[in-house]
Amino acid sequence: PRRLPCSWPFTSSLISTSLCTSADSAGSGHSALVQDEVELVLEVNGKLRGSLPFIISLVLPVLAGFMREHPAIELDLDFSDRLVDVVEEGFDAVVRTGELADSRLSVRRLGAFSQLLVASPDYLERHGTPASIAELAAHACLHYRFPATGKVEVWPLVPLPDGSEFKPPVAMICNTMEARLCFAERGRGIACLPDFSVREALAAGRLRSVLPEAVRPHTIGLGVLWPSGRHPAPKLRAFIDHLSAHLFTPPPASCTGIQLFGGD
Repeated sequence: PRRLPCSWPFTSSLISTSLCTSADSAGSGHSALVQDEVELVLEVNGKLRGSLPFIISLVLPVLAGFMREHPAIELDLDFSDRLVDVVEEGFDAVVRTGELADSRLSVRRLGAFSQLLVASPDYLERHGTPASIAELAAHACLHYRFPATGKVEVWPLVPLPDGSEFKPPVAMICNTMEARLCFAERGRGIACLPDFSVREALAAGRLRSVLPEAVRPHTIGLGVLWPSGRHPAPKLRAFIDHLSAHLFTPPPASCTGIQLFGGD
């Protein structure tokens, strides 16, 4: 059968309609042949360049799944929290947290998450469980530094009774989520981490929530941006749809006490 190049400017709906019409005209004997043609035409390929933040435990399994489903797409991935110029630097798509706004870009919200304080049972047994924000002053606190700015992340704590903000002491500062999670599980202190990163450890009992009432209600959005255009390439549409479908999934029954946020 004749193979149609994937670069032909046809939409999937036009291809499907055209080939199905041909099949109806030719008879049922050609249905298998037409299906093969549809799969060949709809196959997406090419190189896709993307930039993603340092939330490795969330994005890596999803990216691996994308590679499995689309083996013909070559991924070129940059993991960074820095501000990038999507258009000037030649990115096909960029995933970022926070407010996402640029007149040159299209945006799809992928979901949101919140943060919570956690520590290992061993740590809490040795040092005690803080009963108030002020008692954090006597504990080892594990902090995060933003690689792009060098600023230390502020924990989302409610104000003290006098209205001031409490600054937890520093036992360790690093620029990865995985390092803080590892140190917290090994009893090195209390860490403020995204809910999705500690879900499994909380369910397994390796971590416990600390001062949940002291964390102010908040959400941090996550979205994907790409250069605006009337007809995004099939590889880009496939990438965006895959992220939307798989990045934020419902929590398991054992973690129903943890507030999670799904995509739109």
